[in-house]
Amino acid sequence: MDPVETAQDARDKHDGLNTWIAIVVALLATFMGISKVKDDNIVQAMLQSKSDSVDRWGQYQAKSTREYLAGIRVDELKLRQADAAELSPARAKALQDSLVHWQAEGRRYEREKADVRKQAEDLEAQYDALNVHDDQFDLSDALLSVAVALLAVTALTRKKQLFFVALVFSFFGLLMGLAGLVGWGLHPGALMRLLS
Repeated sequence: MDPVETAQDARDKHDGLNTWIAIVVALLATFMGISKVKDDNIVQAMLQSKSDSVDRWGQYQAKSTREYLAGIRVDELKLRQADAAELSPARAKALQDSLVHWQAEGRRYEREKADVRKQAEDLEAQYDALNVHDDQFDLSDALLSVAVALLAVTALTRKKQLFFVALVFSFFGLLMGLAGLVGWGLHPGALMRLLS
């Protein structure tokens, strides 16, 4: 066996492995770039949804306060009606009209409050749904980063076993990224709770 041929064969095998490593890294980097754009858009949508939800809850609180104040006004007007015997008929009618008005206002605030609450809860549900996809992209990014690191170590050590371990991380990273891109409900909740 010629030592020159043996060294050349080893270099060819190493070059072949490095070629595969380069191809896999290029594909993973491309996928990570595409996923990053989608993830950034999801984060923007999450921020908007959370902001809108906070606004709606603020409106809900304002409606609750107005409903409470209308209730106080109704109670005050009812107390005044108890003393209505001293009032002129025109003044008693004005008092009754005011009471009817404030009762209607209280009912209106109660209805509006229910609508605003529904909107706020819907926005929170939208945020939670978007967060699932954000988690998918975060996990994809982490798994693919580990895969790229393993591929770098594989290039240095020439250990084919590490290449296959990197492919396992790549597979799960791509799976989670595709889940985020396509909208699959795949979400390892326990793992995400551990990481958050």
